[in-house]
Amino acid sequence: MLQSIAGSSSALEKVIHGEELSFNDGMELMKNENVFALGAAANLIKKKLTGNTITFVASYYLNYTNVCAASCPLCAFYRKGTESDAYTLTIEQILSRARIAINEMKATELHIVGGFHPKLGLDYYEKMIREIKNEFPSITVKALTPAEIHFISHITKNSVKEVLSRLKDAGLDALPGGGAEIFSKDIRDIIVRGKCSGDEWLNTAGIAHEMGIRSNCTMLFGHIEEPQHIIDHLIKVRQLQKKTGGLITFIPLKFSLDNTELEQKGLIEKESSSIYDLKVIALSRLMLANTMKNISVYWVALGKKLAQVALSYGGNDLVGTAFSEEIFKAAGKTTGTSIQELVSLIKDAKYNPLQRDTFFNILKSAI
Repeated sequence: MLQSIAGSSSALEKVIHGEELSFNDGMELMKNENVFALGAAANLIKKKLTGNTITFVASYYLNYTNVCAASCPLCAFYRKGTESDAYTLTIEQILSRARIAINEMKATELHIVGGFHPKLGLDYYEKMIREIKNEFPSITVKALTPAEIHFISHITKNSVKEVLSRLKDAGLDALPGGGAEIFSKDIRDIIVRGKCSGDEWLNTAGIAHEMGIRSNCTMLFGHIEEPQHIIDHLIKVRQLQKKTGGLITFIPLKFSLDNTELEQKGLIEKESSSIYDLKVIALSRLMLANTMKNISVYWVALGKKLAQVALSYGGNDLVGTAFSEEIFKAAGKTTGTSIQELVSLIKDAKYNPLQRDTFFNILKSAI
């Protein structure tokens, strides 16, 4: 069976036998047109690590502002502050949403991200986290991506370590993985404007890990990247995890085209194919096989049907319910689902669903 999966691919043969893949191996696999073989190998690795279970978390997405000092061509969410739909939530509005999320929707984590607001001080973020924790001490606050932390450090003239230390004292539990986009400078310089570099993202995440604050990591694909940029990104993720062990899960994010500058300027005319999406998810599993246990499939970006298929291409996690998600919604995606629907999606794909917490501990209330 192993030989039939590997076929004539030396890279697939290596990974199936537990060897780490090189940059050249990754490039070989990106050029491999047999996506079914890639999926079979990725699924084999996944089952060795996580069996026949698929996890998810009851997560409420709280986007505290869409006002952003950056103007990234990849983003449909940001506003500059003068538009009629620009907003910044007060602490009381945030608490009101948190109450709904926890008391009514039974969320176990708050996923809190937003724009790079140029006028919010560090005290805003400290107060937000502290007041949530004061009212709901058991909720996991997963807030502020490494890109946001880097911006807050810059705007408040505090070191990254000082920002993280103060937020940790306020009750910060973990960082989301957004803002990583693509680490390669030549692509990042086109799709990102006013955001940290790839190295700055990695350095910020590394500092957080050293302080005991774990994080996720993402990769935005399906825009103007080429195969070498995907492999370079995955290798840098692998290097970070080897160094710190602080990554919780890796999340390949499919780029959503609608309402972005990349679409408006004609740089991208259509979103990536399902075949390409599955290949990237499989490659993520294969390149990170000996380093990352968890590869998450973000159904919000992929759509629920393709996400089900991706669970057989290396994904072992459906991320979560994404209650009240706004960023992909701004780019035309349907967001939000229920615990019951995620359970059904997983069961229909012939896997066993388990509800987890932020850190992949299986909850006693697992379904």
